[in-house]
Amino acid sequence: MTSNVSVSTVSNSLGVWICALIAVSVVLVQSILYVRLAFKNAEKVGLSKQQCVKGLRSGIISSIGPSISVFVVVFGMAAVIGGPLTWMRLSMIGSSPTELSAAQVGAQTLGVELGSPDYDLTALATSWWTMSVNGLGWLLVVVLFTHRMEKLRQKIGGGDSKWVSILAAAATLGLFGYLSAPNILVGGGKLAAVLGGALSMAFLSKLSKNINWLKEYALGFALIIGMVAGTIIG
Repeated sequence: MTSNVSVSTVSNSLGVWICALIAVSVVLVQSILYVRLAFKNAEKVGLSKQQCVKGLRSGIISSIGPSISVFVVVFGMAAVIGGPLTWMRLSMIGSSPTELSAAQVGAQTLGVELGSPDYDLTALATSWWTMSVNGLGWLLVVVLFTHRMEKLRQKIGGGDSKWVSILAAAATLGLFGYLSAPNILVGGGKLAAVLGGALSMAFLSKLSKNINWLKEYALGFALIIGMVAGTIIG
């Protein structure tokens, strides 16, 4: 078996850092281009530049909460699969549980545990491949079906904008309800995080009716409050 030192040396080598830098740079350039494209075409959908800036600022603030949880996991992942690949995968996918699970599946395919003394270069390579292949499905769906989603949405809505809005709201509630249900059933800190986030969001949404600037930051504040509540109870 290859020693952990060799695994660490390879997983944090200059070549891997360069490859990760190229991939992350592509994501960064795409983000900049999307923002520029949105601002350029804003007037076509009746949005002013001020509204675009406000929406961008709101999105940045709302991203702080989820980013904190990812940042915490970075250290654990980097110690096992290396800093560059951790940086690259979380910059592209952003889901630390998904990436950790994929790395673990790759290791278990060879009969070893992630980060164990038997975790050699072959296991590391298998984890990396599993993490990469795991993201292919999402990319294929985006390439093959994204351009058809608007037609599907219009067909389901039957041209009724109100029905489409209700359908979108129901789908959103169902999605977040599905994601929250396992945490609610577990109880403890996870339940506290769900309740803390939900109650604080309801309170902040009501409060924002009289405080306009709060609308931009309500989601970000609710996420942070939920995490704090989960940490305290957990």
